[in-house]
Amino acid sequence: MSTASRTPRIVSGITSRLPVSVDKTVRRLAVLSLIGQIVLVVTGGAVRLTASGLGCPTWPRCTEGSLATTPEMGIHGIIEFGNRLLTFALAAVAVMMLVYLWNLRKERRDLFLLALGLLASIPAQAVIGGITVLTQLNPWVVGLHFLVSMALVVLATLLVNRAYGRTGKARTVQLAALPGAARPVMTAVALLSAVAVCLGVVVTGAGPHAGDANAPRNDLDWDLFAHIHAVPAYLVAAGALFAVFLVVRGRIQGPFRSAAFMLLGVTVLQAVIGFTQYYNGIPALLVGAHMLAAALLMSAATNAADLARYSPVD
Repeated sequence: MSTASRTPRIVSGITSRLPVSVDKTVRRLAVLSLIGQIVLVVTGGAVRLTASGLGCPTWPRCTEGSLATTPEMGIHGIIEFGNRLLTFALAAVAVMMLVYLWNLRKERRDLFLLALGLLASIPAQAVIGGITVLTQLNPWVVGLHFLVSMALVVLATLLVNRAYGRTGKARTVQLAALPGAARPVMTAVALLSAVAVCLGVVVTGAGPHAGDANAPRNDLDWDLFAHIHAVPAYLVAAGALFAVFLVVRGRIQGPFRSAAFMLLGVTVLQAVIGFTQYYNGIPALLVGAHMLAAALLMSAATNAADLARYSPVD
């Protein structure tokens, strides 16, 4: 039997072993994808905050003569190359997700497209990362790199919600009815969180942590934009408080209650970190914590808005 004639049988044998419904493996891969995207934000922050942005001074190779870091590159090369390697791990998770969803690609098209979007983003992020290095850490390109990561956190959060049946057309979890104001307020909170993150990128581009001693800055007034950045953050906090007020007053139980308290908790954490770093000279460790909290905030705001969208109106 020729190889060509055996191929359909091999493919059929593989697909017959794949799930025909969303199982624990699919859900675990969705959660792993979300965790991986958040970790990528943290490691990307570590690259910049340890001045390792040019630890691998070229792209796609780490050096002119090596794909990987070399002993001569020192700790900065290890940090930068480690961040690059993480993208391959995320790609592997995305590929596994698509494989496990193959038999469900029509029935659960929402999951399949979200997983496909996460996989397609990997080479896009790699190219943007390469441009970042080749432009010697241009702050606007660095900012774009971070914003794409934030968008991927949003996609991964939606993937988790869909995989667990909390939202989407294939929803299986019963959601409590919410007051009519909940949906528009939570949508506004998610949008304002994105605005706050975008303005945070501008602030970072004007700040001292450039990723390399010789990297350019955007030459904007850091203090002015730090105050502008705080405005949508205050509005997000107000929206989170409003969500908690709704669930407490209405004694609402279920996923949205947890989402509201989680959103408020992350918002308060982000505010504490932000104020502390502002009044203490912007130490690198707190900037890294602020970046982690930003990823958690985008996930929490997306989760709350997504749940509010699919909850019945009281």
